[in-house]
Amino acid sequence: MEELEYFAGIDWGSETHQVCIVDGGGRVVGERGFRHGGAGLAEMAGWLLATAGAGPHAIGAAIEVPHGPVVETLMERGLAVHAINPKQLDRFRDRFSPAGAKDDRRDAHVLGDALRTDRHAFRRLDPTAPEIVELREWSRIASDLTGDRTRLANRARQQLWRYYPQLLEVESDLAKAWVRDLWSLIPTPAKARRVRAGTVAALLKRHRVRRIDAEAVLLALREPAISVATRHRRGRRRPSRGGVRPDRRRRRPARQGVSRDRPADRGAGPVGAGPGGRAGKARAA
Repeated sequence: MEELEYFAGIDWGSETHQVCIVDGGGRVVGERGFRHGGAGLAEMAGWLLATAGAGPHAIGAAIEVPHGPVVETLMERGLAVHAINPKQLDRFRDRFSPAGAKDDRRDAHVLGDALRTDRHAFRRLDPTAPEIVELREWSRIASDLTGDRTRLANRARQQLWRYYPQLLEVESDLAKAWVRDLWSLIPTPAKARRVRAGTVAALLKRHRVRRIDAEAVLLALREPAISVATRHRRGRRRPSRGGVRPDRRRRRPARQGVSRDRPADRGAGPVGAGPGGRAGKARAA
């Protein structure tokens, strides 16, 4: 086992990486946070070398993940990188505090000090060939995409189970391209009654599906559909023009001195000139 003079703990994160470096006696030499990115990781590696004041082979780095850009950057600079299981880190954390709250600075300190006292609990990471790193990343991407496809297919299957289980009788694996095209062509049971067999046969031929023919597909899709209850509309009033119900319109107050039963005379002349004036009343008398 090679001799290490300084021990760095790195609590990695999606945006910021917290770093703490201690010497052989457990004294904290420096701690700092770095932004994730090309410039931030390069600055972190340079800061470790400058703070320790020693060569890269005399600095050990502890981290919870055995791969990733942080690990690759440190190994490229020649640092001795060690990985540890997060569950083991929980046990080491109890040495400093019994509290279970997450603290990035404390975790970085715990990683560095645990590497100093219990290096045998860590796994030394060896540099790997660039081809292996690339293959590992492609494999991880393929695994993530497969999980996303499975999750989305399960969600779509639940929706079909609610209103269109006939399509699941034809094929339950919705990740297949021809099933999605069939769903797009015949999205509802009502549409299945109007589609011709020749259209379905062309779709199956285009996807090279031979285990089932067009007649069998249409026979399954034309099974009685699940009845969906419509919204209860009884007792609802139709809103008037403008979106205001007639019974909620504001009534205009009547003018003072004017009866609501008889509209006021518009265009009436001076008092006595019209039929409602004093002169008119006198003639009527």
